[in-house]
Amino acid sequence: MQTLANPDCISCITSSINKIPYLKTDYTQPTCLKIANKNQIYSKGFALNAVLDSKVVDSRPLIVIDNYDSFTYNLCQYVGELGTNFEVYRNDEISMEDLKRKNPKGILISPGPGTPQDSGISLATVLELGASIPIFGVCMGLQCIGEAFGGKVVRSPYGVVHGKSSPVYYDEKRSHGLFSGLPNPFTAARYHSLVVSRDGFPDELEITAWTEDGLVMAAHHKKYKHLQGVQFHPESVLTPEGMAIIKNFIDMISTN
Repeated sequence: MQTLANPDCISCITSSINKIPYLKTDYTQPTCLKIANKNQIYSKGFALNAVLDSKVVDSRPLIVIDNYDSFTYNLCQYVGELGTNFEVYRNDEISMEDLKRKNPKGILISPGPGTPQDSGISLATVLELGASIPIFGVCMGLQCIGEAFGGKVVRSPYGVVHGKSSPVYYDEKRSHGLFSGLPNPFTAARYHSLVVSRDGFPDELEITAWTEDGLVMAAHHKKYKHLQGVQFHPESVLTPEGMAIIKNFIDMISTN
C-alpha cells in the first residue's frame, strides 16, 4: 500500500493518482470526481489508499449518474468508503457512447427531482446496458427501471413522505443478495411522492421489497438480476442498514 505524502494538499493527491499507470481518468477534472474539499477527498469517501493499492485487479470505474440530487454524494461517500473506484456524471453531461467506452463495472443511478422523464441518460442506460452491466437505481433510479420496462410511475396513494422511516419487508428467496444479512423487516428512509405502481407492473420485473401498506420498495429484472433498484434511500442516516445494502451491490458486481 502506498501512502499519500501530504494529505493536506489536494494537488499532491490528484497528481499522485494521475501517475498510476492503470488509471485512465484525470481526477482533477470537475466532470469526474467533484471534490468539495480536502477533508472529503482524503477522509470521507474516496478511499484513495484503496485506489493506490497495487493488488487492485479491476480498475474499471463504477459510474454514478447524478440526477441533480443532494443525496448523490452521500451515495458516493458510501461507495468510496467501501474502497470502490468511481466516477460521477450529471445525467446530461455524458453520452451513451462515452458511457459505453468507459466500460464500467457497474452503474449507480441516483435519486432526483421530478419523474423518469427528467432523468437524462438514466432511462437509456437501463435499456441499453441493463442486460450486461450491474445497475443499481435509488429512488428515481428504481422508477427509471420500472418505466423502462413499461411500468407506470404514479403518485403514492398515501401521499408525500419526506424524511420518514418505515419498516421495509423483503422476499428472502428472491432478493438475490441485495438484502443479505439484514433483519426482515429493516428500517429505511423514504423521501418520495411517486412510486412504481403495482397495477400493470412489468412482467420482466419482480417486486422484492415492500412497505406495510404494499408500496413497491425494491425490484429487479427476472432474467438480469443484477439490474435492480430501491425506492428508499440507503444512503440516509435514517437507514441503519444502508451501508450493508451498498456493500451487497458492490459484492454483486464482483461476482457478476
